[in-house]
Amino acid sequence: MASRSTIHDVAREAGVSTATVDRVLNARERVREETARKVYDAARVVGYHAAALIGQRVQADLMRLRLGLVLHKERQSFYQQFKAEAERAIAQATGVRATLHVAFAASQSPKDFTALMEGMVGRVDAIAATAVTHPEVTEAVMRLNTKGIPCFALLNDFAQGVRQNYLGMNNLKVGRIAAHMIATAARQPGKIAVFVGGYRWHGHELRETGVRSYFREHAPQFQVLDTLINLETRQLTYEATLDLLNRHPDLRGIYCAGGGMEGAIAAVREARAPGDVALIVNELTPESRAALVSRHVTMAIGTPLHRLCNDLVTLATQALVEGIRPVQGQHFLPPDLYLPESV
Repeated sequence: MASRSTIHDVAREAGVSTATVDRVLNARERVREETARKVYDAARVVGYHAAALIGQRVQADLMRLRLGLVLHKERQSFYQQFKAEAERAIAQATGVRATLHVAFAASQSPKDFTALMEGMVGRVDAIAATAVTHPEVTEAVMRLNTKGIPCFALLNDFAQGVRQNYLGMNNLKVGRIAAHMIATAARQPGKIAVFVGGYRWHGHELRETGVRSYFREHAPQFQVLDTLINLETRQLTYEATLDLLNRHPDLRGIYCAGGGMEGAIAAVREARAPGDVALIVNELTPESRAALVSRHVTMAIGTPLHRLCNDLVTLATQALVEGIRPVQGQHFLPPDLYLPESV
C-alpha cells in the first residue's frame, strides 16, 4: 500500500520549508500569493490529503472581484463567443477571487442597457457593457461611479465624457484598414458603400470616418457613396445591398461597419461573382468564414476577444485597488485580420 503524502512531501515538491507549508495550511501568518499558490499546486501534485483546504486558504486571502457584463444580441455567434471568452478569463484569473454575472439586453435601447447595468448594484464590483452611445447611458455610468462601481465601455464608447474606460479596437484605424483592403482588392475605380448600424454607435461613426479619410488621402479615384443605416439587421442590409448593386454597376466595394453582414453576404453571393465586389465585414462567424472560403468576402476584421477579456479582468481588478478610473485614455487592441487564405 502506498504511503500517504505528508507535509514534508509538499514542502519538497514546492521548494519551500515545512514551516512555510504549515503557515499556508493553518493561516498562522500571511505569505506571498506566489508562495501560497506554489504550495497549493505542490499539494495537488503529491496528493496531499489537505490540498483542498490549502486551496481554500489561498482563495480566502485573495481580493474579491465580481464582474458584471452586459451584452446584446444573445443569439448571435459573436456575442456567445464574447460570453465564453469572459467566462474563461474569469476562471483563469490569478491574484483575485473572480466571478462573472452576464446579462443580455433585449434590444439596443439605452433603457434596456441602463436597467441591466444599474440592476447589478450590490451584486458586482465593476461593470462592463457593449452599450450604445447615449446620454442616458452616460448618466447611468456617472451614477454607478458615484457608488464606487467602475464601468468599462466595450467595443463602443458610452459617450465623449466617459471615454477613459474604453476597451476595444481603434475604430478609426479599423475603418482605414477596411478602406485600404477595398482599394487594394478593387480591380478598377468605382463606387464604395458603407453600412453603419445607426448613429447611436460611436464606434461605427469612427469607422465610417476612417473609410472616408483613407479614400480622400490615398485613393481619390473612388467615390464613397452616402452612408446607409441598416439598424444591424440582416433583411434590411440584404435589400439595400441588392438595390446598390442594381443601381451602381460600378460598385467596387462594401464595408459593413457594424452588424447585418449576413444580408450583404447573401446579396453579393446572389448578384455578383466572387471577387467582383470587395466586401469587408467585422468578426469571424460561421457566416463570414463560409463567405471568406467562397471569396464573396474579401476580409473580416475581428475583435481579439481572448485578449480583451483578459485585459478587462486585469483592469477591473486594478480599478478596485487604485480607484474608479484605471484606464488612462483608451485601451486599444490590435484587430485580428482574416483573409480567404487564413481561415
